[in-house]
Parts: sequence; C-alpha cells; structure tokens
Amino acid sequence: MKKDYSKLWILFQSMFVLSACTFGGGFVIVSLMKKKYVEELKWLEEDEMLDVTAITQSAPGPLPVNASVIIGYRIAGVMGALTAILGTILPPMVIISIISLFYDQFRTNPYIATALQVMRAGVAAVIFDVVINLAGNVVKTGRILYMAMMVVAFVATYLFDVSAMIIIFICLGIGLVDLFLDLKKNTAGKLKKKGKV
Repeated sequence: MKKDYSKLWILFQSMFVLSACTFGGGFVIVSLMKKKYVEELKWLEEDEMLDVTAITQSAPGPLPVNASVIIGYRIAGVMGALTAILGTILPPMVIISIISLFYDQFRTNPYIATALQVMRAGVAAVIFDVVINLAGNVVKTGRILYMAMMVVAFVATYLFDVSAMIIIFICLGIGLVDLFLDLKKNTAGKLKKKGKV
C-alpha cells in the first residue's frame, strides 16, 4: 500500500512541476510528459504515449488535462487519474488567479512582454520536437496508409487551411475502416485455417 502512495506522490509531483513550468499549450506538455513517463520513469511505452497524444487531441477539453487523466489512470487507476488531474490543474489556477489580480500591470509591463516573446521561441522549438517524434513514430509503423494520411493532413492544414476538426474526423473514419478491414481479413484467415484442419 505504501508503494502505491509513493507512486501517486511521484505522479502528482511530476504533473505539478510539468504544468507549472510549461508555456505554449498542450503539445509542449505532452512532449514533456513523454520525456518524463516514457524515457525517465519508464511507466509507459512509446506507442502508448503516441496513442495518448492522438486521443487527447481528438477529445474535447484541454489537452494537458485529457493527457493527465489517461496517463494517471494507466499508471494507478482512478486514484492515479484524480491525482494527475489535481497536479495538472493546480499550477495554472494559482498562476492565472494571481495574474488576474494584476492584469493591467502585466499587460503594460515591457519586461513581461519581452519575456513572453522569448518564451515563444522556446515553445516553437519544443513543438517542432514533438512533431518530429510523432512523425518518426508514424514512419516506424511502416504503413503507407498512415504515412500518406500524415502528409495529406499536413498539406490540407498548411496550404488549404482545412479545419483541424475536419482532418481529425476524416482520419478517424479512415482508421475505423482500416480496422474493420483488418478484422475482416484476420477473421477470414482464421476461418480458412479451421477449414483446412
């Protein structure tokens, strides 16, 4: 039992620190979660983190909270999910509450404006790192369909300004059709084997 509490404490601590030190939105925190839970703690596999990223992006709600629910549940069940959510939402709530009290001073302060500009450059680098890692994982599958979907989705978003929601739903539809065809193919293969025996 003590071991479970120590795991929950590590989960809360790591989510709290990641959430408190993350600027630039969901993709940045997902990248840091990957480094923490896949590479450092080895609580998740790389494929699982890729699945978490896909699910959290296509589900409604803030990406970091969605990711913390799934990761927390995967690591320690319902208590893990609740612990991860608490660790994720506390820092922004406290920080935004403080900023709201001094909003006018923050808005007009040239030092804060400069700091935010500098942080944007760092955020861009982290998001680029996430994109490269996710693309690499798609390429590792060796599936031409997935690689083609990735390229077409990028072109549709970047060149033709197609909504991300439309792309997500189309990819979901293609994925479901692909899954159905794979299941049908596997079932037919098993029936054929049984017929031969």
